[in-house]
Amino acid sequence: MNFAILQFPASNCDQDAVHVLKNVLGHSARFVWHKESSLASIDAVVVPGGFSYGDYLRTGAIARFSPIMGAVQQFAANGGPVLGICNGFQILCEAGLLPGALIRNRSLQFRCENIFLKTATSDSPFTNKIAEGKIMRVPIAHGEGCYFADEATLQKLQSNRQILWQYCTANGELTETANPNGSVLNIAGICNEARNVAGLMPHPERASESLLGCADGKVIFESLIQWFQNRSLAKVA
Repeated sequence: MNFAILQFPASNCDQDAVHVLKNVLGHSARFVWHKESSLASIDAVVVPGGFSYGDYLRTGAIARFSPIMGAVQQFAANGGPVLGICNGFQILCEAGLLPGALIRNRSLQFRCENIFLKTATSDSPFTNKIAEGKIMRVPIAHGEGCYFADEATLQKLQSNRQILWQYCTANGELTETANPNGSVLNIAGICNEARNVAGLMPHPERASESLLGCADGKVIFESLIQWFQNRSLAKVA
């Protein structure tokens, strides 16, 4: 696969994403600067974490107007897979590619720690290799990771099974104490209705090698690769 990893001023997880996709998983991955306007020959887009434009105004608010985001929106409209991680999730919400918003952590504190995630559904390009209910340990690092949406949107997310990951305890319980930022319904990650755009606040690229103490996050990227390969085979058939 050919991955595009977007770079905005103050992105800081872009190199981690390229390393995992290229050196750990063996696929092509290249940086795409925010002023570019084309995603030619790209199979998937990763919008990485960081502090795009210094998080001025609010997280992702300025990045969503970058030239490259027009290409991302068209890419997604054509069915291309897009994954937003942390600040990338915030940017995708600001751009209208995902519903809801990420607001200040309820504790008003920056949280940097390992948390547990429960996979809510295997029915997405980003979770197809993960058993429903599987628990993963993945790090977070954010100050504005509290997912919020109105009641109608939440009901839609639930009925369409668009909630992909939820914060949980080591035993898989969705408790308030396991929720590091106060997200409604313990939501850590969601996808759009078409299921080809997803965002999550935890950092799977920081948990994709045993050398780092945990490789649980790697399966998210492996799921996307598997989905793309299956789709390619279906087109040939």
